[in-house]
Amino acid sequence: MTHCEKVTFAGGTAKLTGNLFLPERGAPPVPGVVVAGTWTSVKELMADRYAERLAERGYAALSFDFTGFGESEGEPRDVESPQLKIDDIRHAVTFLAGHPAVDGERLGALGICAAAMYMSGNAAADDRVKALALVAPWLHDPAICEEAYGGADAVRAKIAAGEKARAHFEATGEVEYVPVVSATDERAPMPYEIDFYLNPERGAVPAWPNRFAVMAWKEWLTLDSLAFAPRITAPTLLLHSEDAAIPEGARRFHAGLAGPKELLWTPGTQFDFYDQDSQVTTAVDAADAHFERALR
Repeated sequence: MTHCEKVTFAGGTAKLTGNLFLPERGAPPVPGVVVAGTWTSVKELMADRYAERLAERGYAALSFDFTGFGESEGEPRDVESPQLKIDDIRHAVTFLAGHPAVDGERLGALGICAAAMYMSGNAAADDRVKALALVAPWLHDPAICEEAYGGADAVRAKIAAGEKARAHFEATGEVEYVPVVSATDERAPMPYEIDFYLNPERGAVPAWPNRFAVMAWKEWLTLDSLAFAPRITAPTLLLHSEDAAIPEGARRFHAGLAGPKELLWTPGTQFDFYDQDSQVTTAVDAADAHFERALR
């Protein structure tokens, strides 16, 4: 049995809203885990699913909306800022550490897809995080971005579009948005027919507006998340698939980690790890075993 508390806590610039999934009432203080999902996502997209599964295993698991996303406060809305998200995670760890149901000395973090970068960015500087689990991790540096986004010229064009959109926002307060996923709009960061994001029975939930702020391109494309690895000493698990997104990034990140590390390869596409029971169960089982060793 688990139960869920709607919670709010202070971020750096805005009040953040989350769901705290807790084991059966009456349990003593338990290990806590902060959970987050893909870029542009809201907690309902996948983080809630993982957090609830972890609570079933005895953890207090917090999923939350980042600044400017979902139920959290903050303007402008839906701007993918890696540094702001890393800062938000630090505030989420602070909230979780201070919750009466949580043992603040036994804290972990789980990041799915792009949140692997953000959780890693926090773990590199936050020694309160005693264990890190990265599921289907999207881990990039500028070189990987060039491979993923069509080459150096295509990346430069996106950065230029982002800088133009940023200047327009600073002059007018207006944010230029494009769809995150679209089979018909070539401006979309993911210009494909992706069932997870477009299917209302999967990820196309009302809380997720499917919009990307163009001015976010520069910060996203210039992030070097692989540089976090040598600064991470907490035990780290990566669970990935050769059929998922940029497995080379996972290999390079794993190679650079400073502390105890494990890289598990399992079947599945990137989107399977978001909501398909087989892949989610495999990931939660592996994360539970990892956290059991590090936090129990």
